[in-house]
Amino acid sequence: MNSNNTRVYKMPVASVYPHYIQKAEKKGRTKAEVDTIIFWLTGYNEASLQQHINNKTDFETFFAQAPQINPNVSKITGTICGYRVEEIKDALMRQVRYLDKLIDELAKGKAMEKILRK
Repeated sequence: MNSNNTRVYKMPVASVYPHYIQKAEKKGRTKAEVDTIIFWLTGYNEASLQQHINNKTDFETFFAQAPQINPNVSKITGTICGYRVEEIKDALMRQVRYLDKLIDELAKGKAMEKILRK
């Protein structure tokens, strides 16, 4: 694990979550859609997500404690931050980038059914 990954892992989800919402809202999408993506990816619900935000849980713990990573995550492909998500070797970094990719797709106007790989 390089120092860049360590920084991401220890970053509180609460510090990034408002940026996800802001990115979505700038493109006419909603906080509810951001939350739906997070719920789909992790198995959290509104109360458990809010608890992690309030507790300033880091990404490492957030994904480690996720009730269930969606079995369809393997359908998430493409590039984010210059990396092909399906080729990221580090499992935790791949999960973080899956979330980034889904939020990016939301901001680009993709339909929720496609984002949620239905």
